Amino acid sequence: MSHAEHVALAERLYAALGTGDREALGEILHPQFTGRTTEGLPLGLGGRYDGPQDMQRDFWWRIGRNYRARAHAESFHALDDGRLFVSGRYRGEAIASGAELDAAFVHLLAFSEDDRILGLEQLTDSAAWAEALSAPAGLETIDYSVRDGLAVICLDRPGRRNALDLRMAEETLAVARRVAADATVRAVLICGNGPALTVGGDIEVFAKAAPGELGTTIDSMVTPFHEALRILSLLDVPVVTAAQGSVAGGGLGYVYVADIVLAAEDAKFVTAFAALGLTGDGGGTWFLPRLVGPRRAALMYLDNRPVGAEEALEWGLVSEVVPTDELRKRAMELATRLAAGPTRAFAGMRRLLRDSERTAFSEQLLAEIRTIATAADTADATGAVVAFLDKRRPEFQGR
Repeated sequence: MSHAEHVALAERLYAALGTGDREALGEILHPQFTGRTTEGLPLGLGGRYDGPQDMQRDFWWRIGRNYRARAHAESFHALDDGRLFVSGRYRGEAIASGAELDAAFVHLLAFSEDDRILGLEQLTDSAAWAEALSAPAGLETIDYSVRDGLAVICLDRPGRRNALDLRMAEETLAVARRVAADATVRAVLICGNGPALTVGGDIEVFAKAAPGELGTTIDSMVTPFHEALRILSLLDVPVVTAAQGSVAGGGLGYVYVADIVLAAEDAKFVTAFAALGLTGDGGGTWFLPRLVGPRRAALMYLDNRPVGAEEALEWGLVSEVVPTDELRKRAMELATRLAAGPTRAFAGMRRLLRDSERTAFSEQLLAEIRTIATAADTADATGAVVAFLDKRRPEFQGR
C-alpha cells in the first residue's frame, strides 16, 4: 500500500469509531489485530488487547459508554518500517460529568499484507482522560465525597426511603465512574441517609408509566444502574456497605457489590419482585445463589421471603450485625481503616476472590503465586516487613 492508501485507511478507522460502525471495523481490522493502549488510563483501559473483538468490546466500546469523544487526526507520517505515525487530539466530553475532554494522542498503525490494520499503539494524555471523568457534576440523590482516601457514596432520598428512580440510577453510575477514575480512592463506603439503605425501585415511578410502557421505564433505570454495579464490583479497592432498615429489590445490588456488609439490627432484606410480578435486577440472580446458596436464593425470590439481620448473618448475606444507632460510626471506622491499608494487596485479594468462582483450583494456585509475587514487590510490602522486624505497626501508602 502507498502512503496515501495508509492514510485513507486510518481515516476510515477514525470515521468508523466515531459512528460506531461495527461492520466497517470488521473490514478494516485484521483478524490478528493487536492493540496497545496507554497505561494509566482511567477505568483500567490501559494495556494490551488481542484481536479486533477484544479491542472493540473492552476498549473502544467501554470508552463509548463513558465518553462522547472522537479522534481528530492532524498529521500523518510514513515510517521506514512501514508503519504510519498519526498525531492528533481526542475531543469530546465525559458522559458522567459533562466535563470537556481534550487530549493529545499519537498512534502507530501497522498494516497487513491484505491491506488491513494489523496493529495500533496508542500514546495519550491519560491525566486528561481521568480529569474529565472525575470532574465535579451536580448530584441530587447521592451525597458523594472523598477524604483521606475514602470515597463515601451515600444515597440521599430519605423522604422516599432512598427509592431508586432514574436520577439515582444515573447518579450511581456517575459516582461509580468517578471512583474508578480517581487514583486517590483507597476504599469505598456505601450507605444511606434516613431510616433505610434503600427500598429498591420507586413504585411511584412505576405507577406513572403508561400501559405497555413499564418495561421501557424499568429498562431505562436498570441499564445505568447495572453498569454502575459492574464498575463497583470490579474496583481494585475494598467496598463496605452499611445496611439499615429496608433493603429491597434492585437496591440489594448495593449489598452484593460490597466485600464487607455491616447490617443494623433493624435491617431486613427482601427481593420484593414476586409481589410486583417482576423477575429481578441488581445482580441478585447471580450473587444470591453464591452468597446464600441456590435453595435459599430461590426462597427469597419465589416466596418473597424477608430475611432479618441475624438470619442474613447466618446465611452469609452480611458480615456483621451491629446496633442500629452505631451502624454509621462502625462502618465509617472500618472503611477508614481499610483506606489506610495495603491498597495494592487489597486489589489482588479482591481479584483473586472474585475470579475463584470460575477458576479451577490449579489455575487459582498459579494466580495466587503471580499475585503475591507482584504484591511482594510493592513499597507497602517492603515497608511492612521492616516494620514487623522493628516491632512497630506498618504505615501503608497504597503503593
